[in-house]
Amino acid sequence: MPTTYTPLATTTLNSNQSSVTFSGISGAYTDLVLVVNAYQNSNSPAYLRVNGLNTSIYSNTWVRGDGTSATSARYNTAALGGSGFNLDNFSALPPFPSDFSGQATYHIMNYSNTTTNKTVLLRHGSSNWTIANVGLIQTTSAITSLEVYPFATTWASGSTFSLYGVASAAVVSGAKATGGDSVYTDGTYWYHTFLSSGTFTPTQALTADYLVVAGGGGAAATASYYVGGGGAGGLRCTVGATGGGGSLESAVSLTNGTAYTITVGAGGAGGINGGSLNGISGSNSSISGTGLTTITSTGGGSSTGSVPNTGGSGGGGTINNNGAAGTANQGYAGGNGSGAGVAGAGGGGGGAGGAGTNGNGATNTGGNGGAGVTTAISGTSTSYAGGGGGTSNAAGGTATAGGGAGKTTGTANSGTANTGGGGGGTNNFNGGSGGSGIVIIRYAA
Repeated sequence: MPTTYTPLATTTLNSNQSSVTFSGISGAYTDLVLVVNAYQNSNSPAYLRVNGLNTSIYSNTWVRGDGTSATSARYNTAALGGSGFNLDNFSALPPFPSDFSGQATYHIMNYSNTTTNKTVLLRHGSSNWTIANVGLIQTTSAITSLEVYPFATTWASGSTFSLYGVASAAVVSGAKATGGDSVYTDGTYWYHTFLSSGTFTPTQALTADYLVVAGGGGAAATASYYVGGGGAGGLRCTVGATGGGGSLESAVSLTNGTAYTITVGAGGAGGINGGSLNGISGSNSSISGTGLTTITSTGGGSSTGSVPNTGGSGGGGTINNNGAAGTANQGYAGGNGSGAGVAGAGGGGGGAGGAGTNGNGATNTGGNGGAGVTTAISGTSTSYAGGGGGTSNAAGGTATAGGGAGKTTGTANSGTANTGGGGGGTNNFNGGSGGSGIVIIRYAA
């Protein structure tokens, strides 16, 4: 039986933010899984809030260990922010000594049920300790929104929040094809999502929609110059919008019993400071098989120490170099570099939905990554294939739709996995890597 985890939405912060909210959550699944890899700007409790409710509906029991000692506690029907109901007990992340960072995974069961309360299992920790919680959210309403927020600080740039739907295995058994890392239905369509390469085999003749996103390009590392962001992977889609401003792709006819090869392209690696400075372009994604004209999306172009590479979307230009071109009907060009030396600024990588902006040497501002494309082919409106931000010594360029934002210093922001986002540039560190691609096939239920 294929795994039933379906990616619904991912948010990677490009700046400090007081909270992160997922709203309009579909009720088509049995459970939700929320994965948080977060950094706090100071040591503070944080909370999980459902449906905007702050009332006394949250109960939990937790245990914590640090390898030397263990503690535990029980809190019953507490309100968010109420006495004792802080991050140590139930919500997103514990107060982390020294680095204020960590990972948390929520498993919210029967979230769409309208007759029972909701059970939550939570595991979270850092290099300092591990905590396990079991909680009860005392509401019979379906959960349609989730918010995670620190009490007295902000989530830091680079924090990532990913929401998944979990479909019933019994439901998956009724699909009209096999293959995919997740398979589910909302009653109108079946969705097969490929997060890695595999095979899609119809068990009857099908007319299918598709999304094919290639891997994003990596950003160059910097030595004495300011680089552009990596270009997003090319995007081809039959639902909502496609890449490069082209006309929508056409649905395809698939033959009963034919095994179609699904290739999900890897993101290109970022350049290595002190080694090979050039970023690597992303790899192609495709659907191929007997009787089908192969559907290929081109990997995103990378930025380099000089002329960037073309791709599905083009890499951003280093100072004194123009951005590279994208591929027609897949993505846009990268932005141009500007200036020289400490007054230089790299251009933003191109995105599937828009060109990267030019770096501005006069203001020492890196170019913004190009916009991505938003489609509801997964059943949830999601943006893919944003370009990576360029860098300067004063302000990095922004990025959306899975692209990595540019930075002025420190570890680069990479593109988000399975979005095709381009890698972000940074100074005196390794460049950001591109995000891997994704393939989604949809057909009528």
